[in-house]
Amino acid sequence: MSWLGLASFGFLLGMRHAVEADHLAAVASLSARSTSLGQAIRLGTVWGLGHTLTLFVVGAVVLAADSVVPERLAQGLELAVGFMLVGLGLDVLRRLVRDRVHVHVHEHAEGVTHVHAHSHPETKEDGHRHGHGFPGRALAVGFMHGMAGSAALILLTTVQAPTVASGLLYIGIFGAGSIFGMAVLSVVISIPLRYSGRSKSKAMAWIHQGLQGTIGIATVVIGSVLIIELTGN
Repeated sequence: MSWLGLASFGFLLGMRHAVEADHLAAVASLSARSTSLGQAIRLGTVWGLGHTLTLFVVGAVVLAADSVVPERLAQGLELAVGFMLVGLGLDVLRRLVRDRVHVHVHEHAEGVTHVHAHSHPETKEDGHRHGHGFPGRALAVGFMHGMAGSAALILLTTVQAPTVASGLLYIGIFGAGSIFGMAVLSVVISIPLRYSGRSKSKAMAWIHQGLQGTIGIATVVIGSVLIIELTGN
C-alpha cells in the first residue's frame, strides 16, 4: 500500500473509530454539559487528543519492544471503560433530576395568561467555569478510551506498517481522524441540545429533558452491556 493510501486509510479508519458505540456514548454524555457549539467542539477535540496521546505513547512502547498488550490487561482496561460509561451516564441523569423543568403560570394585568417552563441549572459561577476552563474530564475520558483501544489498533498497525516509524506515523494519522470525527460528532449532538435548551416553550423544554435522559440512559446501558460481556466470559 502506498503512503498516500496508508494515510487515507488511517484517517478514515480514525473517523470511523470515533463513532463506535462506547465512544459515542461517552462524548454524548460530555456534550450534554456543553453550553455552546464552541465548547462542544473543544470537548470533542480534547477527547480525541487524550485518546491519540495514549495510543501514541502505548504504541511507541509496544512497537519498540516488538511486543503486544497482554490480553488480561486489555480486558481490564475495557472493563474500566464500561464502569466509566456507567458513571458518566449516571452523572447526566443526576444533573437531569437537579435541573428538572418547572412550569409556572403567569397572569398579566390585562388578563392575559401564559405558561412559562424553565429549569434551574448550574450556577452562574459553575457555568463560567465549565464554559471557559480546560475540559479535564474530556481529556481523562479520552485517555481511558485510548488505553482500552490500544491493543487492537497496534495489532492492525503492525500489519499495515511493518516498521516502528511508519507504525507511529500511522497511529498519528489515525488519531487525527478520530479527533476530527469526534469534534464533528460533538457538534451534531450538541445542536439539538442547545436549540431545545435555549427555547422558552414548554414543549421544547420537555424535549430537551428527554434528550438528556436518553443520553444518560443509553450511556448507562452501553457501559453495563460492556461490563456484562467482559465479566461473563
